[in-house]
Amino acid sequence: MVWASPCSALGLLLGVAVLGLGGRVHRLGHTLEFCVHPGALPARSRLGALPFVAVTLGQVIVGISGDSLAALRTHEHVHVAQFEAWGPLFLLAYPAASLWAWLQGRGAYRGNRFEQQAFQATASARPAPSIHPTARGGPAAP
Repeated sequence: MVWASPCSALGLLLGVAVLGLGGRVHRLGHTLEFCVHPGALPARSRLGALPFVAVTLGQVIVGISGDSLAALRTHEHVHVAQFEAWGPLFLLAYPAASLWAWLQGRGAYRGNRFEQQAFQATASARPAPSIHPTARGGPAAP
């Protein structure tokens, strides 16, 4: 897990920015999940124009909404495991895998071997628990 720490530090910087925008954070095991909106993304949110709904840096996952984190939890936790295995080298290995896949005509995202691992895990996993952070530092009350 220490191997992922430099990347987690980058994720924490992004997470602090999310908190500055009024976002929320939740700890799930050894992973921190930040989201801008605790539930569904509002229809008029500019975040809907982003080409992604969640990003993982080390042991930190940042999503645009609590709903997107819940939907992508298994997928993003595969990326956490990849960061734990590769450490800072993952910041080079991931784009290199995207470039390789693109050069082979498989698509930079769907053809990326790291994304394929995450999609495979998602397809074979049970639905992830839904956790909607409602306050800074804590999960929703039961």
